[in-house]
Amino acid sequence: MNNQWVILLSPHRTNRRSVSSVKQQSTWILINGSGYMFSRALLPWYREHYRDLPWRRTTDPYRIWLSEVILQQTRVDQGMAYWHRFVERYPTVADLAKAPEDDVLKLWQGLGYYSRARNLRTAAQQVMDVHQGQFPRNYEALKQLKGIGEYTAAAIGSISFNLPEPVVDGNVYRVLARVFGL
Repeated sequence: MNNQWVILLSPHRTNRRSVSSVKQQSTWILINGSGYMFSRALLPWYREHYRDLPWRRTTDPYRIWLSEVILQQTRVDQGMAYWHRFVERYPTVADLAKAPEDDVLKLWQGLGYYSRARNLRTAAQQVMDVHQGQFPRNYEALKQLKGIGEYTAAAIGSISFNLPEPVVDGNVYRVLARVFGL
């Protein structure tokens, strides 16, 4: 059992660890055989309710990151228009890094939480200055970018770079808790 992986479910922190390191944890789900059955049940539902969203059609870390930040505290129907405007105005991370802060804030207007827009611009500058214009390809380095936490780093890493990082937010936690009776 020591080589299996688990998803720890916690309202405060979710990550992946070896089973041997979590013996004291009370809430965890093995993602081996039962994960296969869970996937078989979930995928038909997803196919039926799937929404065609532009950021699902790319693995570009910049566009994935942009969608993740915009959709924090924002409904998808509202966020999509902002995502399109940002991609049109700043098609690359280099374009966003060069943008005057006032221009970024003006384009962000209506989404609230303006620190997200400032962090976007600062992180874009970090990508350009520290990472030679390329998004870091590992989870820990992604988390070092301004405004990128565990969830966003996992989303960028897993979607863009196929990293084995679980992307678990409150919605995923609620589904898993219901399905597994936690």
